[in-house]
Formats: sequence, structure tokens, C-alpha cells
Amino acid sequence: MLNRSLRTKTATIETEAENERLLALVEPMMKRDLSPEEAKLFDLLTKLIEDFEDRHYPMGTSSPTVMLQFLMEQRGLHQRDIVHLFGSSGVASEVINGNRAISKKLAKSLAEFFHVSPDLFI
Repeated sequence: MLNRSLRTKTATIETEAENERLLALVEPMMKRDLSPEEAKLFDLLTKLIEDFEDRHYPMGTSSPTVMLQFLMEQRGLHQRDIVHLFGSSGVASEVINGNRAISKKLAKSLAEFFHVSPDLFI
């Protein structure tokens, strides 16, 4: 039986080192198909990382374009890596460069791809 204090403790990332270790676990998971159990673990780890980063690196009111650029940079992605989400390289270029707004449909696709809330792109 679990110790009572362990069961009631809320799971959080406390240090930058812990955050880095969890990021190292999550990043390879982004590049492959996950079993249902792995997908649940991925969602949990992503939530913990997002909570830590929200507390320690507040983004403020970044524009949807800036958020997209940030997520791409953090994952080492180039336009060619996500052009399939936009339907064409022309639309991808316009959105990534801030010359075209992100539609609600595209926001949903980007959110699913990056495992974040669609609100970041609206």
C-alpha cells in the first residue's frame, strides 16, 4: 500500500534539471506512433512540462505567429516539416511569416501536431 503522503502529493516538476530530463523522454515520443498507454503517459508528461514552463517562462501575450515560430524552433522544425498541415507551401510561408492569419481549422491541426491548446494559435 502506498504511503498516504505519496498518494496526496501533487505531481509537479520542481527544477530545471527535472524539466530537462522529462523533455528528453518526451521528444523521441513525438517522432513515433504511440500505444494507447504511451499516449496517456505522453499527455501527462507534456502537461507537467507545460505547467513548469508556464510558471518559469511566462509567454505573456505572444501572437499566434510568434507562438508557432517558437514551437517550431523548440522542436528544430522547418517549414518543410509541417507544410502538410497548411495544404501548400505558399500558405505555410504566409502564415509562418505573419502575412496570413491562422484559421480556426489550422489552429486545431497545429494544436494536435504540437500537443498544445488551440488557443495558442487564435
